[in-house]
Amino acid sequence: MVNSNLVPEVINNWNAYNKGNKLIGVTGSVTLPNLDAITEQITGAGVLGSYETGIIGHYGPIEQEVPFRMLEEDIFSLMDPTQSIDLTFRASTQYTERETGAIDYKGMRIVETGRFKGFSAGKLEAGKAMEGTLKLEILSFMVELNGRKLVQLDKLNDQFIVNDKDMLEKVRKFS
Repeated sequence: MVNSNLVPEVINNWNAYNKGNKLIGVTGSVTLPNLDAITEQITGAGVLGSYETGIIGHYGPIEQEVPFRMLEEDIFSLMDPTQSIDLTFRASTQYTERETGAIDYKGMRIVETGRFKGFSAGKLEAGKAMEGTLKLEILSFMVELNGRKLVQLDKLNDQFIVNDKDMLEKVRKFS
């Protein structure tokens, strides 16, 4: 349930982890992946024109880029293409209480599992960060806010949950 008494403000702080170990050297910003539904165009008798419908639980490739300031051993711990990556982003989200103006915090956790997909070593320039990146193919994705799972997609284990509702329950029943 949404608490309308709290105004969401900023990410106060965050860290990245691989299999529970804190990653050192991750840049100050990580863009989270998009979930783009696989769609089919619907047309024919009884339909005026056409429209696209999303195939529930089916999403196109999900790519995560992880930027690093410098080449460090941590970056190479994610590059074994035969091993699964278990990436977790933990953040402290900051809120203001409307009635009192007091500051409060909630925990946010984003968990991604997948595989190594690509690597850019970055650049060499005196006095500057290298700005290298890793690309990962994400096979499962979960967002949790204050201990509550808001979305969970697991491509290999037939799971798609939104706000505690199993979106594929009937699909599994009939297939």
